[in-house]
Amino acid sequence: MTALELRGLSKQFGELQVTRDVNLVLQPGARHALIGPNGAGKSTLVHQITGLLKPSKGQVFLEGKDVTNLAPEKRVKLGLARTFQINSLFNRLSVGENIGLALQAREGLDSRLFRGVAQSSALMDEAAELLRSLGLLDLAGRSVISLAYGQRRLIEIALALALKPKVLLLDEPVAGVPSTEGHRLFDLLERLPDNVATLVIEHDMELVFRFARRITVLVEGAVLVEGDVNDVRTDPRVRAVYLGERSHV
Repeated sequence: MTALELRGLSKQFGELQVTRDVNLVLQPGARHALIGPNGAGKSTLVHQITGLLKPSKGQVFLEGKDVTNLAPEKRVKLGLARTFQINSLFNRLSVGENIGLALQAREGLDSRLFRGVAQSSALMDEAAELLRSLGLLDLAGRSVISLAYGQRRLIEIALALALKPKVLLLDEPVAGVPSTEGHRLFDLLERLPDNVATLVIEHDMELVFRFARRITVLVEGAVLVEGDVNDVRTDPRVRAVYLGERSHV
């Protein structure tokens, strides 16, 4: 069974065709990148995957289940998690408490959102284990507001993983992250659970080529090419429309 499948996904706003008949398949454990020039339709495609936009045509499947008409929160409960270009953490709470809140939401305890997160030993133990597995346990007791921007991006990924997703969408995870902190993010991505299918939307080719096993190139809303990393790196069409002949690929 596939983790995520897009069948003929298209989105039109009036006369403007933004995505065009996009097909994509992610198997469990996939490490897949979606790249393309600005205006290629990447964000619109991701919004269709998550349910923020309803496609004009086509279908979205999670583990074989048609979720095309499901609301975003229902897709989350079925195992779809997304990080955003701008993080949305609770700045005044500790890192551990932020993870604890995500665990509460996963267990359907939203009505007690701010009650006793730190006092629940089970939730905090699970939060600590997740942070430990990602090499972030040293940040557990620190308030989010005290963290550098790059560290907050790391915690945002941990927050998404607390939901135990089957499919993880990473929306430009290194956007705004200083290069001096980028190596920690690379290390974190390499620790992602093997059973989680991951789709990263990214402009940083260093990250794409280091992380992805397969790459889809989107141009003018349509798939230009899809293949393994080496095929995409050497494809002359990709060099011409996105990477450029002078790019170090």
